[in-house]
Amino acid sequence: MRRQPILGGGYGSNTRRWRVELDDGRTAFVKLALDDVAAEWLRDEHRVYSSLEAPFMPELLGWYDDNSTLLAIEDLSAAYWPPPWQPGQVEQVLATLGDVAATAPPAGLTTLEELRERLNGWELVASDPEPLLTSGLVGRDWLERALPRLREAAAACDLSGDALLHLDVRSDNLCFREGHLFLVDWNLACVGNPLLDLVAWLPSLRLEGGPEPWELIPESGGLATLIAGYFASRAGLPTPSTAPRVRPFQRRQAEITLPWAARELGLPPP
Repeated sequence: MRRQPILGGGYGSNTRRWRVELDDGRTAFVKLALDDVAAEWLRDEHRVYSSLEAPFMPELLGWYDDNSTLLAIEDLSAAYWPPPWQPGQVEQVLATLGDVAATAPPAGLTTLEELRERLNGWELVASDPEPLLTSGLVGRDWLERALPRLREAAAACDLSGDALLHLDVRSDNLCFREGHLFLVDWNLACVGNPLLDLVAWLPSLRLEGGPEPWELIPESGGLATLIAGYFASRAGLPTPSTAPRVRPFQRRQAEITLPWAARELGLPPP
């Protein structure tokens, strides 16, 4: 067996990744957890891979969870990973998200309603607005006027449902091969309102040359406000040691989602 380390990709540094050539000639993508947090992520991901077989799921090739935690799936390194986005690929993601939502979820997944407090960053902003204000994304006057509406919309948005969600759809978690789309990194999979998968993806798509989010979702029912709060509440926080690139990415997504939320709520732009 031969292995080649994979550098870059994703926003965390608490896993090690390899492309491995097996004795039978097949290749696999292997992730090894470097701390307890990453090990739990891999366990969550393995539960999904071991429970679901669908056209958008890579094949599970191996699992080890004794002295270390390791997950192996089929090698997708030769697939096409956007950006840039090719004609028809955005539409294929939209269709695949519909397929995901129509797939019976594995038993025991967390519900979106259980995640509301974690997702609703506006409550964090209300308790301590300084990280957001020092980020320069919004001004104090705007935040004081807008925050009651933002909190209300995020608290009231509908997260209920029994649909499967990936909850981390972005270009580094999806690829295209021979007309098929694959979604990877399933550790955040949950159950609830499937529209949130689309709402949460559109900000990063916009950053990669896609349309304004409201062109695809004219009315999100408050989900845009929820996601805006998630990114805005984290953009000004200290950088996590295990994810050194995540804060700049969250800030860029907040730059997209804050105007989206304001537009939907009839507020002036930040």
